[in-house]
Amino acid sequence: MATGETSTGNIQRGNTLPNGDVYVGNFAGLVPHGFGKYMWTDGTLYYGEWDTSKMTGRGVIQWPSGASYDGDICGGFIDGTGTFKGVDGSLYKGSWRMNKKHGMGTMVYANSDTYEGFWNEGLPEGVGKYIWADGNTYIGSWKSGKMNGRGVMKWTNGDTLDCNWLNGLAHGKGFCKYASGACYIGTWDRGLKDGHGMFYQLGSKMPCNLEVSECVTDHDVSSASSSGNENVNSGLLFLLQKLCNTWRIRSLFHRPRRISNGTAPVFDDNSGNHLSEDSSTEPLTTDEFLQDSGVDKVLVYEREYVQGVLISEKPKGHDSGMPDNGKTQEHTWQKQAGGPMETIFKGHRSYYLMLNLQLGIRYTVGKITPVPLREVRSNDFGPRARIRMYFPCEGSQYTPPHCSVNFFWKDYCPMVFRNLREMFHIDAADYMMSICGDDSLKELSSPGKSGSIFYLSQDERFVIKTLRKAELKILLKMLPKYYNHVRAYDNTLITKFFGVHSITLKGGRKVRFVVMGNMFCTELRIHRKYDLKGSTQGRSTKKQNINENTTLKDLDLSYVFHVDKPWRDALFRQISLDCMFLESQSIIDYSMLLGIHFRAPYHLKTSSSHQNSLESGISDTDLLQYEEKSSWKGFLLVAHEPGTTIGGSHIRGSMVRASEAGYEEVDLVLPGTGRFRVQLGVNMPARALKVREDMKTELENPDSIEEYDVVLYLGIIDILQEYNVSKRVEHAVKSLKFDPLSISAVDPNSYSKRFVRFLESVFPDQD
Repeated sequence: MATGETSTGNIQRGNTLPNGDVYVGNFAGLVPHGFGKYMWTDGTLYYGEWDTSKMTGRGVIQWPSGASYDGDICGGFIDGTGTFKGVDGSLYKGSWRMNKKHGMGTMVYANSDTYEGFWNEGLPEGVGKYIWADGNTYIGSWKSGKMNGRGVMKWTNGDTLDCNWLNGLAHGKGFCKYASGACYIGTWDRGLKDGHGMFYQLGSKMPCNLEVSECVTDHDVSSASSSGNENVNSGLLFLLQKLCNTWRIRSLFHRPRRISNGTAPVFDDNSGNHLSEDSSTEPLTTDEFLQDSGVDKVLVYEREYVQGVLISEKPKGHDSGMPDNGKTQEHTWQKQAGGPMETIFKGHRSYYLMLNLQLGIRYTVGKITPVPLREVRSNDFGPRARIRMYFPCEGSQYTPPHCSVNFFWKDYCPMVFRNLREMFHIDAADYMMSICGDDSLKELSSPGKSGSIFYLSQDERFVIKTLRKAELKILLKMLPKYYNHVRAYDNTLITKFFGVHSITLKGGRKVRFVVMGNMFCTELRIHRKYDLKGSTQGRSTKKQNINENTTLKDLDLSYVFHVDKPWRDALFRQISLDCMFLESQSIIDYSMLLGIHFRAPYHLKTSSSHQNSLESGISDTDLLQYEEKSSWKGFLLVAHEPGTTIGGSHIRGSMVRASEAGYEEVDLVLPGTGRFRVQLGVNMPARALKVREDMKTELENPDSIEEYDVVLYLGIIDILQEYNVSKRVEHAVKSLKFDPLSISAVDPNSYSKRFVRFLESVFPDQD
């Protein structure tokens, strides 16, 4: 064997390259192959395996900064499994892909925080466990390096929060169990309690299936990392499965850097229970807890929060009055907290109907979009202006194969609705992705009084409603005038229609749909919803039927709303125009859908709202300037700047001008949330004054809150009922028993006048 030649046939020698880099090791011909060392001119050193001039196999990289990597390398990239030691003392051991952490791995940060779980493109994503240096623990879902999805946070003081998370903050339905033994079941919004919930004192009967403490035991996690990366991987998969099994309330609700600075969200329910990441926090004793909560014998309370502030509390009765059967109580909680929607899954009664709807919309929107935009013609309207297509399972010359059932599809007035979507600034690609993307639609579990079923797109921008045959005829009949009206008045409050379709299944069953804009597509939580007609007969909701998802009626409304005078004038000018249009089409039974987002009363707000303003891109200095320049009641109104507001589906129409802002177009700034574009009926700041008691029990406090800052969303809905023969008969029959002016079925002129008159009392003039 020649000198310098290895048993593998590779020649070992050292070379200094023209650029100054140095390689010492084995060669295959003229290229590095086998084992060798390579030093760059900047001092970076690699020693390990090579494959035809590329670093491939096991190796070690050392950087001049002191960082190092020991593990798999492929094609010159860190790829496989290995250990990385950072300059700051951090340590990562796990999987890599193309120089980024990807797959299963464990990271120990410089501040001693630890993350064990799945990574994606260098950030925690998937299921994982994070342990802060002070001992607080989170196990659950991650996305883009933040807690996102379902997860359990356990503090060292014994408090546990099992909740949905969004961008590192509790957001959605959750179950908080305190170390004292009490618990709260309710809703969180960006880290603060918001909305209705149930508070159970120590000793009360709680839903028996809400125990979550076993989800965060050290045994579960330690078993996940028992030995080797392969065992860690399978262990965490087992942990994920166990989390899914133990989260019994799951049916109610989907460059290296440190996760945090060693702190986590603070949760304050303003009732004596302070959940925080402060390791010095001591759990309350039973006596302290009962004293701080201000309760004596009553053990269960129904509470309502607004941005972490407790605004109402209603005792649910003594423990002896609670249901003896835990299943009954569990069912009640699930029914109330589960929300009105459920995602349509395979096996769901509406699954194939959803697939057919998505197939049809994808086909027709894709077919009409390439057609050059033009003005609509008279023959674009009417029931004969339609696209009709058969969709067999195996596909055809014009349709793709699919896994649903055979069906016939009709798309009514496609050119008209294409123009309406353009008019409403709805991009065709966004429209199809929202309704026809990979995500399923959501079905409202409680259909409307008319028997219609409602579906929501996953991003909640669009509502899909089933229509009766008579409603379809009315819509097609009024469509020409509707088209002219919404084109002439871009601030119209009338429902926005984006498409009308029908599906005919085997056996002749026909289902008709209309696609509409969702008025409540907003970043803000809607705390109250009202359906207002202006009539009084039958316009109240039974107390036992009211929960946080209930749409209340005229007689349930206990507030009046004060808005800026120019906004009120513009609002009623548009309401009058819309009512004139509906009256000209002989339409009755329409209503004003009113959504209310309550802001926490200013004198009860915590400092967190001010601190969170930085997350909205608003500095403290800017807030002070805004308060000095243009505040309205408790809101901050700033001059509108295009591109700075939070997006939504309400982008058409001119903006309203605020009198206190020099009659300029304004944005609404909500610290901790964002900046919103103020339009007629959308993101409208107002002051709500309570004028009479509603069905909720307020706190027994002489200084009880009677005024709130609110953000309003409103629009006119249910515009497909004509004043026909049946409605005339209904009016005649009911007039024999009730006041003719109190019933809903009246002639269009009377209905319009009463509707406007009632809304004027809801939005009184302050002059």
